[in-house]
Amino acid sequence: MNVDDYIDSLPEDRRIAIRCVRELVNSRLPPGYEEGMMYGQIAWFVPFTRLAETYNDQPLALAALGSQRNHMAIYLMSVYGDEELRKWFEAAYKKTGKKLDMGKSCVRFKSLDGLALDVVGDAISKVPVDEYVASYERLQAKSAKPKPVAKPVKPVKPVKAAKPAKKAAKPAKKAAKSAKKSPKRAAAKRG
Repeated sequence: MNVDDYIDSLPEDRRIAIRCVRELVNSRLPPGYEEGMMYGQIAWFVPFTRLAETYNDQPLALAALGSQRNHMAIYLMSVYGDEELRKWFEAAYKKTGKKLDMGKSCVRFKSLDGLALDVVGDAISKVPVDEYVASYERLQAKSAKPKPVAKPVKPVKPVKAAKPAKKAAKPAKKAAKSAKKSPKRAAAKRG
């Protein structure tokens, strides 16, 4: 499914809102990002030609836009990953008088009127692709765990040979005991 097919599949009110937010993002998107579909929604990301390896083998997403069951949402990964940008975003959103319904990266809205479009556009425009990639690479370098140093292998102790089992003699002894106790039972078992 491509972006246009995705938008065309939405109910009319959602189609209008998603199309409007998409146009806003595309108009404010710094050069170097690409638009496409990721995780079943519209996304803007760093192409593999610019950043080939990521932690999840998916392009590094800057933002995504989707229609969910009870709301629409724009996911601002750059705001999630940058504490200063997040503080600015929350303060700028508050100044608009609109209620910010935000998770870690998603800004939920039920209608286009409920979204502070200018603030979203400014957040998109504040993150040039080179800066975003550098920030991602710094974060990956910090979180990379050093490879463990191989410990010398201790020699394995030889396994002792198992003692022969004495269990095979037990059934015969048991049968002899039961024959002494009850000759009828022993005869029934043999017969």
